[in-house]
Amino acid sequence: MDRLTMTDELEAIDEATITKRKIDHTLARFSAAHDELAAEEAKKRERRERLAARPAALLEQTRTALQRVVTTTDSEPAEAAEQSAPQTRLQEKKERKTKQTARSGRIAVAVVAALVFLSLGSAWGAQTWFDAKFHTVVSLDEDSADIQDAAGQTGDENFLMVGSDTRDGAAAEDGVGDADGTPGARSDTIMIAHVPADRQRVVMVSFPRDLEISRPECKRWDPATSSYTDQTSPAQKIAKLNTAYAVGGPQCVTKVIQQITGMKMNHFVGIDFNGFKSMVDAVQGVTVFNEKPIDDGTLGMIIPQAGEVRISGDQALNYVRARHVKGDPTSDYGRIKRQQTFLGALLKTVMSKDVILDTGKLSGFIDAFAKATFGENLGIKQMMTLAKSMRGMGSDKVKFLTVPTTGEANNRGNEVLVQSKAKAVFEALINNTPLEEKAPEAPPSESASAPTSSAKSGGGKKSSSSG
Repeated sequence: MDRLTMTDELEAIDEATITKRKIDHTLARFSAAHDELAAEEAKKRERRERLAARPAALLEQTRTALQRVVTTTDSEPAEAAEQSAPQTRLQEKKERKTKQTARSGRIAVAVVAALVFLSLGSAWGAQTWFDAKFHTVVSLDEDSADIQDAAGQTGDENFLMVGSDTRDGAAAEDGVGDADGTPGARSDTIMIAHVPADRQRVVMVSFPRDLEISRPECKRWDPATSSYTDQTSPAQKIAKLNTAYAVGGPQCVTKVIQQITGMKMNHFVGIDFNGFKSMVDAVQGVTVFNEKPIDDGTLGMIIPQAGEVRISGDQALNYVRARHVKGDPTSDYGRIKRQQTFLGALLKTVMSKDVILDTGKLSGFIDAFAKATFGENLGIKQMMTLAKSMRGMGSDKVKFLTVPTTGEANNRGNEVLVQSKAKAVFEALINNTPLEEKAPEAPPSESASAPTSSAKSGGGKKSSSSG
C-alpha cells in the first residue's frame, strides 16, 4: 500500500489526502451537530409531555377525590345490605335505583370538576376577550371637588348606571316609535349601585328623570357617534335631570350625580334599553314578581297575570319602558320600581348555576351585554363584583330605594329633592352606617344641594352590615 495513504497529520501528504480529511472533518461536525439537536429535541419533547400530563393528572386527582367522597357515603349502605337478610323484589329494585343515582352523581361531579378546571384555565383569556368587546367612553371624574371625604370612600364600588331609551333599531311591532319621531339621547333611567368596601350590603338608589337640578356647564355629547364635540353646553340653573345626558352625555350626568350625592362614582355603565331584549333571551328568560297584571295604556298588556312570572326578552323590554301602567299612582315611580325589580331579577338569574355552569348561556349574555353597553372602568371583573355582591344576600342586605322627593311635581313639572332626607341617605352610604327608616322632614324652604360629610370624624368608616 502506498505510504502516503497511511501517514498521520504530522507528515507531508498529497492534495487528495487533504481533501479527504476536510470532507471527513466536515461530516464529523455535521454528525455532532445532528446529535446535539436530536438530544435537545428529545428534552423539549419530554418537557412538553410532562406539562401536558400535569393538567390531566390534576383533573384525575380532583375527579378521584370527589368520587371518593361520593363512593364513601354510598359504600356503607351497600356493605350493610350484603350482611342483612335476603331482600324482597321491592328492596332490590330500590337498591338498583340507588346505585344508578349514585353513579349518575359521580359522573356529574366529574363533569363539574372538569368544567371548573377548564374555566379556571381559560379565565384570563376569556376575560381579556370579553373586555375587548366593551365600548369605552370617557365618563368619570374621580378627582372632583364635589366628592365628600374621597379618602374615606376608598374600597367602595359605586356604579352609575344610565338607561338610554333610544329608538335606534326599534322595530314597528315594539310600539315605541322610532329615532325619527323620538330623536336624541334619552336617559330614562339613572341609578346608583353602591357596594361598600366591606361588601356586606348593596344599595340601589334610583333618581326620577324629572328631578329638578342645577345643571353645570358640560361638553356637548353626540349620541349618534357616542363621543364629545368641541362645543360646550352652558350651565342652566333650573333643568330636568335627564337633560344632563341629552346635552352632555356620561360626563355631565356624572358631574350632576356627584354634586347631589357627594359620592365618588368609579364605574359608569350606559345601557341601551334595546339590549335588554337580547340579554334576557340569552339566559332564556328572567322571573319577576308582580302584585298585579302589567297593562300599559300605550304598549298594551305586557304581563297578563300577577305573581311570579318568567318573562321573555320582548316582555322585558316593554316592562322597563312602560310609563302609563294602569293603577300606577305616578308614572315615573311605578316605572322606577319595575326597573329595580327587573335589574335584581336579571342579576340573580345571571349568577344562578343554570347560567354560570352553562357556557353557551353565559357567553351569550356577556356578548349581548357588551354590545348594548358603554362606559368607563367597565368589564367582566367589575360587573361580576356587583353581581356576586347581590347573590345570596337577603332582603335586609340588598336595598332598592328612590332618592327622597316631595312626591308631587312643582309648577314647572319637576320633582323636587327633599334635601335633608337625601343628605341622610348619602351620608349613610358614604360612612357605611345604617340607613334610617324615617329621615327627618325637610323645611319647605330647603333646596337640593350637595350633602356634606359632617358625620365623619377622623376620616374613618364605621363598619356595619345593616341594610
